[in-house]
Amino acid sequence: MTKEEENYFDNYFDLFLTTGWKQFISEIQDSIDGYRILDIKDDKHLYSVQGELQMLTRMANFELAIRNAYDHTQEAENAEEV
Repeated sequence: MTKEEENYFDNYFDLFLTTGWKQFISEIQDSIDGYRILDIKDDKHLYSVQGELQMLTRMANFELAIRNAYDHTQEAENAEEV
């Protein structure tokens, strides 16, 4: 792993440990949980809600995506060493 890649992951891992990150993710999850099918007015509103939920879900899963990318990078490095 290059020094730049190490810094990239370390910066995110430091971020994920902060209270602010945990608070942010909690609020994102609250927003996701707040959507109700009965509140959807029409098909245009449905498509809007779908887009919103996709983005919120992507943010909620960002930490997992970074950790998976890190694990994948580590596995690739280990495979090259063998």
